Amino acid sequence: MQQRLARFAEARDWGQYHTPKNLAAALSVEAAELVEIFQWLTPEQSARVMTDPEAASRVEDEVADVLAYLLQFCHVVGVDPLAALEAKIERNETRFPKPGTGHSME
Repeated sequence: MQQRLARFAEARDWGQYHTPKNLAAALSVEAAELVEIFQWLTPEQSARVMTDPEAASRVEDEVADVLAYLLQFCHVVGVDPLAALEAKIERNETRFPKPGTGHSME
């Protein structure tokens, strides 16, 4: 997907705009648009948002936008997003052990 997004941007000469700063800002904006869908919903309403086809479509579009900008950001800065996620999960498993394992939480 990263290569496809890179080809898409390159074909439109958007690379000049795809700086780390601009992509991080765009990612933030798209994440805010996802939050906006849920902004004034109760917890119960938010749990049911995907049952409304129109709302579900909006959620899917914003999720796609967030993921696209994240993947483009990672491509530009040279981060392997899956390796970064794997490393973060491993750190969190150490930092936050399962209850009852006897490890302290520092």
